[in-house]
Amino acid sequence: MIRIQKAFLFSLLLLVLAAGAPISGVRADDSKEDSLYQRASKALDERRWDQAIEAFNEVVRQGGSRKDGALYWKAYAQNKLGQRSEALETLQELSKSFPSSRWSNDAKALELEVRQGAGQQVAPEGAADEELKLMALNSLVNTDSERAIPMLEKFLQGNQSPKLKEKALFVLSQSGSPRAREVLAKIARGESNPDLQMKALRNLAIFGGRESRQVMADIYASSSDTAVKRSILQGFMIAGDRERLLAAAKSEKAPELRMDAIHQLGVMGAQNELWDLYRPESSVEVKEKILHAMFVSGNAERLIEVARNEKDPRLRRAAIHSLGVMGSKASGEALVSIYESDKDPDIRKQVIQGLFVQGNAKALVDLARRETDPSVKKEIVGKLSVMGSKEATDYLMEILNKN
Repeated sequence: MIRIQKAFLFSLLLLVLAAGAPISGVRADDSKEDSLYQRASKALDERRWDQAIEAFNEVVRQGGSRKDGALYWKAYAQNKLGQRSEALETLQELSKSFPSSRWSNDAKALELEVRQGAGQQVAPEGAADEELKLMALNSLVNTDSERAIPMLEKFLQGNQSPKLKEKALFVLSQSGSPRAREVLAKIARGESNPDLQMKALRNLAIFGGRESRQVMADIYASSSDTAVKRSILQGFMIAGDRERLLAAAKSEKAPELRMDAIHQLGVMGAQNELWDLYRPESSVEVKEKILHAMFVSGNAERLIEVARNEKDPRLRRAAIHSLGVMGSKASGEALVSIYESDKDPDIRKQVIQGLFVQGNAKALVDLARRETDPSVKKEIVGKLSVMGSKEATDYLMEILNKN
């Protein structure tokens, strides 16, 4: 039951994080731009060309880091609709505004295709041919990888839709040959467009072994792109590479990346590593992040220890809050014990809130019965009055009957 509760709470936490404010270090404008870009890409994958053009236009108007990619895919969609002159104008804007863009090679290839097809009707059969070609390549990888892999590499350098390129990358990632790993590593290092790079990094984490993790580590060490580094940290988590995540959590200079490494350690359940990080750390802010990661990992034992023994009140309150959200029997008993032994009003108030969050009406009723401070008892009763449980209702009726 406890495991189910943890899984549910963790899923809920992810939803809250996804729906709420952006992670520290990521501007709200960037988050909005990413959301618009994903919506436009979805329209592109579903061949809703008009809607894709409109959505990519919104990304362009944002003027953020994805403007060049948005211009490329806008031109791609215009070409699919037969809007050849408009597509060429969009590609010209891309070339003029971003002469050093990583989309430049893709844009040149697309421009050639548009010019070759100028004045001709768009052949919808082309998309179906791409699908069939990819199916054939998928089969060929398993029988003759030496022939298939160069063809896949060429396929990835062409003007196929992002969805087809992602499928091609998936096929490439499943091959265990050194040549396939080399091609995937080139894309992951950024020798293609940024969208494909992120997908290559993810695939290295999912399908790769020791060599792939080393490739990710090398890219992390050489890259100055925060988004790339963040993707690699997530990749280390997926690949189960605690050692490299711990190294980033200890030595990463960029605060947002260090915090992300700590979070990923929590997601993968690295309880011992998090405790080893917590003890020598001097920054209260970093310690708070480690406590949150302990909560994500389900480490109630260490959170209880911090809640009882930590000298810093802010960190004690953070640990108590996490214990409340965890909702286990052990955490509830620990909160009651802390309430009874600690006289700090702020700590006791946090305990009351923690018990309320975990829906522990029984514990709150027991505290209310023993509490001698009228103002504190009133606060506990206030919490019970909105809980709606049988224990809370019975106790409230008891108060009413006495009066």
